[in-house]
Amino acid sequence: MRCRNCPGTRTSRGLCVAAAGAATPQRRGARAPLARAAASSSSSSSSSSSSSSTQQQQQQQQQQQTKTQAQLLAELDALLARTSPPALAALGPGAAPLADESAAEDAAVALVAAHPALLPAFGRGRVLPKRDYSLDELKLNKIEPERLLSPTDASLVAVRNGAQLAAVAGLAALVAGAHWDAQRVLLLLAAATFAFGVDAVALGGAGEALAVDTLGRLLLPQAYARRVALHEAAHFLVAYLTGLLPRGYVLSSWGAVAEAARAASSFSVGVLAAAQQAGTTFCDGAFQREVRGGRISAGSLDRYSAAALAGVVAEYLAYGQAEGGVGDVAQLDALFGALGFSQKRAGAQVRWAVLSDAALLRRHAAAHAALADAMQRGESVGACVAALERAVAEDVRRDPEALLLAEGGDEAAAAAAADAGAAAAAAKKPTDGG
Repeated sequence: MRCRNCPGTRTSRGLCVAAAGAATPQRRGARAPLARAAASSSSSSSSSSSSSSTQQQQQQQQQQQTKTQAQLLAELDALLARTSPPALAALGPGAAPLADESAAEDAAVALVAAHPALLPAFGRGRVLPKRDYSLDELKLNKIEPERLLSPTDASLVAVRNGAQLAAVAGLAALVAGAHWDAQRVLLLLAAATFAFGVDAVALGGAGEALAVDTLGRLLLPQAYARRVALHEAAHFLVAYLTGLLPRGYVLSSWGAVAEAARAASSFSVGVLAAAQQAGTTFCDGAFQREVRGGRISAGSLDRYSAAALAGVVAEYLAYGQAEGGVGDVAQLDALFGALGFSQKRAGAQVRWAVLSDAALLRRHAAAHAALADAMQRGESVGACVAALERAVAEDVRRDPEALLLAEGGDEAAAAAAADAGAAAAAAKKPTDGG
């Protein structure tokens, strides 16, 4: 008889072998697709539930880590509060508010070094391999050494010249409008000359610096104030990434004077003379002990060099010319001279530091900007570190190689860990009352 499924094929039962083989499993397992669908749905639901649970656990862990980081940074701020503020530090050790300032600084360094999981960016910035870089390599990185290392304070020079012209115009207006005679004019000029002389001799020009800096911030809030913030944020960022813990900062001459006077519990000529300008200070007790001992490790020298030149490099990258940083360059030159460096060796160290700074600032540009914003808001060191860590974490998400691996590192990172260990040991030693 003819097959119902395959016309022209005859079978005894009306079905061909192929059709029978296809039909039989269908009758025996009619519910199999349903069962498989149910199982698949159950598995998908279980997988979705597991994934949701994992995400919740990760969020809880992240919240707990953030909370612990906040507690750690609050403890850091408490330790740094026991050290001299940046402006007062210039007055010398006799002006230190507490006798255990050095111990508090060492304890702050040990605290940060002991929690790499909470502060993963500390000491793990990727600097360049240490070798003698040429001037051509600087130029290949779009850096002109002559313009970089010769800061010209053009903004404040313009403000100073404008103030002088305004003073002359005001004097002319008094002569014309108030009918001042020659005697009054000469008396006013003599008083102004005497005041400038006292400021220059007794205060080192602090009064003029304070007035010009304040005018610059009022007249050029973006061109000048932001430039200073980026300069100091670069010192902060590079130091932190290379393992040198920032201790404090000020962004204006007036802020430096106010902070120094508050810490010293009084205002004096000494406070005004010392607190002339913006600046960032560091927990560099280990480095200072090396200097006093006459032997400086390669890692310490690399960190100090990179941090010292970071401000001028940041200004150069942002504006094409550095204005601040004359003192930074002079201090580094003085250190090289004290160490007996030849011009060739000092030049090699400077070129390495400049290229490393440029690499760090370009790689972590968002962190640099976020840090400058936090500093302009007047945030504490701990809050600045938190802002920096958040921004660097975003850099690492985009580029997993943005930081050194926790278990590895270059000379600077290794030296940072060694210095942190030394600081921890020093912090545990009992200190005398002096």
